Parts: sequence; C-alpha cells; structure tokens
Amino acid sequence: MTFENFSFDPSLLEALDFMGFKEPSPIQEQAIPLIQDRRDLIACAQTGTGKTAAFLLPVLNRIAKQPNRNKVNTLIIAPTRELALQIDQQVEAFGYFLGVSSIAVYGGGSGASFDQQKKAFTQGADIVIATPGRLLSHIQLGYTDLGSVEHLILDEADRMLDMGFFNDIVTIVKKLPAKRQTLLFSATMPSKIRELAKKLLNNPEQISIALSKPAEGVVQGAYMTYPAQKIPLIVELLRGKEKKYPSVIIFSSTKKMVKEIAQNLRRKRFRVAEISSDLDQKQREQTLLDFKANKLQILVATDILARGIDIKEISLVINYDVPHDAEDYVHRVGRTARADQTGVALTFITPRDQRNFGDIENLIDTVVQKIPLPKELGEGPKYNPNAPAPRSRYGNNRGGGGGRGRGNNRGGGNSKRGNRNSRNGNRKHSPRR
Repeated sequence: MTFENFSFDPSLLEALDFMGFKEPSPIQEQAIPLIQDRRDLIACAQTGTGKTAAFLLPVLNRIAKQPNRNKVNTLIIAPTRELALQIDQQVEAFGYFLGVSSIAVYGGGSGASFDQQKKAFTQGADIVIATPGRLLSHIQLGYTDLGSVEHLILDEADRMLDMGFFNDIVTIVKKLPAKRQTLLFSATMPSKIRELAKKLLNNPEQISIALSKPAEGVVQGAYMTYPAQKIPLIVELLRGKEKKYPSVIIFSSTKKMVKEIAQNLRRKRFRVAEISSDLDQKQREQTLLDFKANKLQILVATDILARGIDIKEISLVINYDVPHDAEDYVHRVGRTARADQTGVALTFITPRDQRNFGDIENLIDTVVQKIPLPKELGEGPKYNPNAPAPRSRYGNNRGGGGGRGRGNNRGGGNSKRGNRNSRNGNRKHSPRR
C-alpha cells in the first residue's frame, strides 16, 4: 500500500513525497481509512509508531477541501507544551502546500503570545493544538468559539490523565458540538482511559499497534559524549578505516547542524556532502548518485530525508544527536543492514539527550551497548537516563537538536500556514484568511 491509496489531495501527496514518506506505517494503514469514514477511534499506540501522521493526514486532507474556512475546524489536546509544539510543527510540514493554518496554545510565554492565541480563537485557525490548562483559561475568558469543531483529537490521553486533566478534558468537551469526530490516542489503555472514552466517543473503532524495531542485522552502540567530542570521535572512528566503513550516513536533526558537520569533516579531508531540504531535487539526486557511486564516503542528512534514502550498502550510520522519538531512531538506523546484510549504528548521547535515549530504549525494548570513548578523547559523561536534562540559557534546544517538524519552536504559538512559496500562493502567517 502507498499513500496514493488514500485518495489524498495532490498537494498533500507532494509534501509526503518531499519528506520521503513512501509507505504508510501499520497504524496509518489501519487508522486513516477509519478516520476518512468519520468513525470515532481509540488507538493504542506508542510514540514512534507514526500515530501523529495517522490522525493529521486525513484531517488535513479534509480541511484542504473546505472553502471559506474562518473558524476552528480541528482541536487537538496534548499534555505538554513540547508535544503541542511537535504536533504543530508536523502540521506545518505535512501541510507544506495546503495553506492550512494552525497554532500551538500553551501556558507561559509573553502577553503578545497570549493575544496571538486569542486571535486564533476569535478570528479562526484551521487547527488548534492546545494543552488542557491553557485552553480552559481561554474558554473561561468567554471569547472562545469552538462551535465549529469537527474533529477532536486527544493525543497521549493516558499521560494527560496521569497529570490530573480528566475533569478539565470533560469540561472542555462540553463546549464542543455533540456531532463531531473524536479520536483518542494512548500508549496504554487503563480503566480510566476506557471511562473517558465512554464519556466522549460514539461507538468507536479500536486498534492496537506495537512499535517496530531495528532489523536484527543492525549492531547498535552508543557513546556518551560532550558536544565538543563529537567531531573528534567521528574522525577517530573513520580515520584509516575507510575499508571498514566505506559508506557512512550521519544524521542530525537540523539543517544548520548538518552543514556544520559536513564543513568540519571536509576540513579533515573526508569525502563528504550534505543533503537536506535546502537542496533542490536535482541537487539531492546528484548527491545521492555520487554517494552510491562511492565518490563520497560520508553523507550527512536530516531526518526529513531519513526515510527517502534507499541505498543498500551502507556500512555505518551515526546519529550525531538523539532523535525525538523511536520512529525516527528506527528509520535512521534502518538505513544500514538492508536486504539481509549487517551494519553498525552508533548514537552520540550528550547529557541533554540521555533521558530521551532511555525512552527510545524502552520503546524498542532494547538496551543499546554503551561504548567507552577512546582514551585520547578524554572522559565522557556518565549514562543516567533518569537524570533531569541540564538547563541551558538558550532554552530547550539541544545542540543541533530539533524534531521531525522541520521548524523552530515558535514561542507562545504563532499561527501560520504551510505556504512556503507553494502553488497556493504566498499567504501571510495570520489566524484568518
């Protein structure tokens, strides 16, 4: 099955192709037809199974076909600011050519960000992604019009209930039309979730999806490093070992870091090129051809292209940073050990990344071997996935980090459209058309 089987709008298919999405994941294959049929749905699925795309794609497709949109069409409730922003970024990525507006609504931020959120409710945004507490604050102030909501989506519902949001969610839902589609996604299905589903959903379909794991031929390892040790570690791994690792892909989460890695390795006289969405299609194709022809030893790439790289003989994958979720990790390391071959996948973990990597280990049910750094690089940090991430005066961004959303976190939640010079024309980033 391919995404064409879902009869998506050509602009949505174009965005999926641009992002390297070729085939739907199991949860997408099962959930999308049910959502297209306007059925309510309970989906038990871990982070990293492709669940966000499972609910976003059919909703985006439906919104894009509606004329004269000037009210909130879809309300997505998420437990945390971070998850709300990640979903918002994915709306932006999938809606690249659709001209769909969205906003992340969460607590904190400036008065200006609160005003921007208020505009989205009073003037209209196609999709609102909100944390329960901040959404309830807007509702209680009396100007929030949710009477046009056609889709209610609860993401990580079990986590929201663990955080004590049960009554808040019930209160919010009372402000929505009774005639709507409700989708509930949860990693677990405790009795409290079933109680919530009984209150909110109408004769729902139910699906349960397990997380895919890296292929058996992938030898996984990880190094605990400080940021300054990463490039020297790559040099140590590859210098004089070109016969062992003739074909290497290095993944990083941002285009800026991809460029920096490639520049640093060129200075070390490696045969390297970077590939990201900054390159046009012809440039990307030529770079891949050079890599396949062994004119390059190293390809540095972003997650946006992790799925689209189909090269069978990659001997080493390096995760320069830890991806945000297990699905990205599985897709990154899955570039090696293809077609029943073997390969090596190494991840560089900084203190800021270790909690996230611990979550990935739990989700793929694998303890990845932690390898000591070469002595000449000095001591690395100790691995403690339960330790809180160190604070940074630059906020939550990890060095070169970022999510699958392909965008920077917009403080306070600025409404915007996926309009980047698309054929739909250049529209300003505002809540209203």
